[in-house]
Amino acid sequence: MKIKRYPTYALLLSLCLTLFILPSCKKSHSDIGAVVFKETRNKVFKDIETDVFIDKFKEAFSKQKDGYKNPKFLAALYETNDFEPLILMRDLPQDKLKKAIAMLNDASAHGLNPESFQANKLNELIDKLYNKKEVKTLDEAYQVLIDLELTAANAFTNYSNTLQFGMVSPRKIYAQYYTETKRPDSLSFVSVFASNDIKQFLDSIQPKDTQYLTMQKALKDNVQVPGTNKEESERILIVNLERLRWKNRPTEEKYVWVNIPDFRLDVMENGKSVLNMKVCVGEGRNQDYADKLMEYDENDLKKDRPFNRETPQLKSIIHSVQVNPVWNIPESIATNEISKFAAKDPYYLSNHNIDVFLNGERIEDTETINWSSADAGKTYTFKQRPGEDNALGKIKFLFNNQSSVYLHDTPSKAAFNQTMRAVSHGCVRVQQPLELARALFGEGRKFEMIKTGMEGKRTDAEDIALSNKIPVYLSYFTCWVDQNGVLQFRKDVYGLDIVLYTYMQRMG
Repeated sequence: MKIKRYPTYALLLSLCLTLFILPSCKKSHSDIGAVVFKETRNKVFKDIETDVFIDKFKEAFSKQKDGYKNPKFLAALYETNDFEPLILMRDLPQDKLKKAIAMLNDASAHGLNPESFQANKLNELIDKLYNKKEVKTLDEAYQVLIDLELTAANAFTNYSNTLQFGMVSPRKIYAQYYTETKRPDSLSFVSVFASNDIKQFLDSIQPKDTQYLTMQKALKDNVQVPGTNKEESERILIVNLERLRWKNRPTEEKYVWVNIPDFRLDVMENGKSVLNMKVCVGEGRNQDYADKLMEYDENDLKKDRPFNRETPQLKSIIHSVQVNPVWNIPESIATNEISKFAAKDPYYLSNHNIDVFLNGERIEDTETINWSSADAGKTYTFKQRPGEDNALGKIKFLFNNQSSVYLHDTPSKAAFNQTMRAVSHGCVRVQQPLELARALFGEGRKFEMIKTGMEGKRTDAEDIALSNKIPVYLSYFTCWVDQNGVLQFRKDVYGLDIVLYTYMQRMG
């Protein structure tokens, strides 16, 4: 998937310096009244005094700033420019400004609500500015200019940030989201004001990759997803357009990509999939696709509440593999499963090659343990030795993350024949582990070591480092464009579409 890269830091810094330094070199303020009178031919604007305007502007900004999405950035910008009306001084005449506002009105083409960007209010203010019957007094003249400037500044910066970075920060809404995602900063914020032509600037930030444009067209054409109604189809496109706006997409030439709702893994090289296989992911809260998220309280929009086995969204680096791995059994599984099985069957642990440890010391006779105790799974630690029935199969692919998940083989191959493959405890089971190792390591000595270890009779664990570390992305898309240009849709197995859509509606 080809993704447009961010503007360079140097370019934005240059824009900032141009915007901030040049005003400070002026000998005096702009004659605001004269500029507006020349444009509107309304004589009342002739009487506007720039110093009075600036005082009134400061007062209005102070009163209204809490209602802006980026008050600190706006405050810094106007303070640096001594509270001159930057947009009005640059973007009048009327037709020039209205062309830019027309783009806000067209926000629905991105799955966004135009009213989020106050498009109608801006048009009303412009019409008022040019209507001599509505602006008859000096107080009215000051007020319409201040309202128009502040509404336009807030609207255009919000639109710019949304189109370039998304309306919602995924880290703020998803409890298990660990992918580095760039958010707006002072440099991106000021670029709206640094452009000489705001419409041209807004045109330039339209996402141009095929994924985005295809979804936009589908939204415009009211494409209906099989098995859903019009509203549901629209929601799917809207939330996935938002995901494409997030600055979290791969920039590497080679990486591993897992799409959780698709239950598939791709090894990507230079924008093409060179290996594709089925995977099993963690169980989720919406596996029956009923869209009834009992664990998600829409009245408490601080975080979603995931099912504890859901595979997290993350980016990390695959650094090594372990052939014939040892399974360090998580405390949750030890408490909810292993200790309960051991309580029912005294031979369960030995039959499954599971060793039990207390304070790092292996316990020889596990039958002396009271497995019915509620805290048994927390008191003891459990490790499953390498072998044919090891839950991790013959190999696991290791990458650092705070959720203790990894890619791994499995002895339970039957699950790959299921359509709905959200069946694991959170890790990602891969259908073709040896082929994945080949794709990562390439042919050579290390791959032969892996192959021999996996195919042979040896059962000792062996760690093998990956010389060229490979990024891995665990992602969540319920709609995307495949390599043949065809829109693909998958069901919302974790209910994350619902969480995202709810936030977007509240913010819009």
